[in-house]
Amino acid sequence: MSGASPRIPAAARRDLVPAGASRPIGRYVPGVQVDAGPLRLVFVSGQVATDGEGRTAGATAGQQAEVVFENLRLVLAEAGALPEHLVSVVIYLKRIEDFEAVSAVRNRFFAGSAPSSTLVEVSALAEPEHLLEVSGIAAKPLPG
Repeated sequence: MSGASPRIPAAARRDLVPAGASRPIGRYVPGVQVDAGPLRLVFVSGQVATDGEGRTAGATAGQQAEVVFENLRLVLAEAGALPEHLVSVVIYLKRIEDFEAVSAVRNRFFAGSAPSSTLVEVSALAEPEHLLEVSGIAAKPLPG
């Protein structure tokens, strides 16, 4: 067995960079779409409360959560997916005391079926003014 790992064929993978979203800092994309059999899988990188210019939006965790979940929605939409297609999310929260404010926004975002979910308190995020970050995985049935 060779040391090289198998790669996803280029035709099955598409990088997702929504119009109007801030550009990532570093070598990653906001999301990756992979069509695998009857499903379109969408892997969403951690989203933070930044606007299209890369500025932090919102001073409180609740305000930032509104922006974070909207950014998550933008990446999903780029792949033709909706919040209801999310099967898993991870929320990184700097202050556990902000749980209720973030949870209220999360619960509105997932008004339909809820995904599996993990919430962890972290000591820091990449930018000190960010209070939370959310990543997710979606699975959307393909037509046919």
